[in-house]
Formats: sequence, structure tokens, C-alpha cells
Amino acid sequence: MKYGAHSLMWTARFTEKDLGLFDKLKQMGFDGLEIYVNADSIDSLPREKIKEKMRETGMECTISTGLGENQNVISPDENKRKNGVAYLKKAIDLAVELGTDIVSGVLYAAWGEFTGKMRTQQEWDYCKESLLQAAEYAKEKNVILGLEPINRYETYFLNIAEDARKLVEEINHPNIRIHLDTYHLNIEEESFYKAIKTAGEYLCHFHVCENNRGIPGTGHVPWDDVYKALKEINYNRWAIIESFVPAIEEIARMTAIWRKLAPSADVLAEEGLKFLKGKEASV
Repeated sequence: MKYGAHSLMWTARFTEKDLGLFDKLKQMGFDGLEIYVNADSIDSLPREKIKEKMRETGMECTISTGLGENQNVISPDENKRKNGVAYLKKAIDLAVELGTDIVSGVLYAAWGEFTGKMRTQQEWDYCKESLLQAAEYAKEKNVILGLEPINRYETYFLNIAEDARKLVEEINHPNIRIHLDTYHLNIEEESFYKAIKTAGEYLCHFHVCENNRGIPGTGHVPWDDVYKALKEINYNRWAIIESFVPAIEEIARMTAIWRKLAPSADVLAEEGLKFLKGKEASV
């Protein structure tokens, strides 16, 4: 597997001042950086500078994103659904420009938006219709869209691997796949091993996080089961450490980080990488 770390560990909005993350992560032993964008930040991303820094360091990047209220592809408002498809196409173009084949995250609904009810069949159908349009565009660009089921406190639409697989199989498009995250698995799944095996051949992206978003290896995620399942499905793509720190107040508020989970984001990333590489080698 290739290992990366998530930009939200250091900055809420990636700008030119954050380019040094590529150098820092390379020194730690990472293969790349996952850059988070949303509708408010995607146009201001310093793309040429990022490409220059990637060439300079030999590092790679991946792209993750989430839909907002005005890009909600399950909304009854047709304009919002169209906005969502248009935004996903923009994210796909960004991935192509930065040389990655993956756009992952909450691509199926507005992150953090709730109706107070369970998802409806109409929302499911809107989602399939919208993602199929985006997938057709992604196919032209050789980019995969990775749908990340997340916990019930962040979405009501897609929480478990089984439902993610159902959605992917119903859309039935080669460029729509599954992105899993051990933090969310810890909350929603009965078994880490079973969830990863359920995603199976559809797994295209993976976030490696501790149960409390602290340093991987310091909590109760059953990492032996995680890596056993990944090995059995022959997963060989990205594993991204994603956590958040109180210093990044905007992100800490949105992800309910109310205490220091590690001395710093640097320590979390470096110590986490050592543990995960050791675990992968031992399974």
C-alpha cells in the first residue's frame, strides 16, 4: 500500500503556505498528501505550485471532498442536484490536473445535513441518478469516485459498508467504488474484518484512523483484523491517516475534537505511520 496523510490535520484550507507539507511528509516516510477541497476552496487551490512541489519531492497526492447544502445530490431541489454533479466534475478535473486517479469522501449527500428522518427511496434514486452522471464524466478522465460511508452523527444517508456496496452495485458503473475509514467503522460496524470484506473488490480508498482519532495503535481498533482483511482482498492502493487537532478550530468544531489527541499533528502522523507500516509487515 501507499501511505498518505490528510491535509486537514494541518490546515482547514490548503494554500501556498502549506506546500511545505510535501517536504515534511516525505521526511517522515509518506508517499503522498491527501488534499481536502470543497466548493469554497477548490478554485483558489494553488495547483501549479502543488504540481511543482510534487515534481520536486517525488510525492503524490489524492483528493478528498464533501458536498455542501448547495451541492446536495439527494435534494428535492433539482438545481442543487445539478450543482452537485457540476461540482463533482470540477473535482474530477482537479484530480486529473494533479495526477491522481481518485476523488473520495462524502460524494453522495450534503455532509452534516439532516432531515430528521431515515433516507427515502426518492433520495436513493436521486443519488444514483446524479452519481451515474458524474461517473460517466469520471470514466472519460480515468478517475474513480470513492463513496465513503460515515457515522450517523455526520450523515443519515450512508453509514455502513453493506449499504455502500448496495449503492455501488445498483449504480453499476466501473468508476464508482467504496472508500472506508476505520474511525467510522468503529462507530457503525459490527466487525472491521467483515466490513472490509463486504467492500471487497469495490474498495478503492482507505482511511486509517484510531477509534478516537488519536495516533493509530493507541486505541482499540483491531488492526490485525483490519490488515488481515485488506490482505485477503488484495488491497494495494492508498491508506491515509486522517485526524484533526484543536488548533484548526473550524475543523475541530465540525468534527467534535474537544481535546488534544496527540502532542501535535506531526507526532500523530509520524508515529501513526511507523505503527501502520509495522502492522502491515507483520500480517
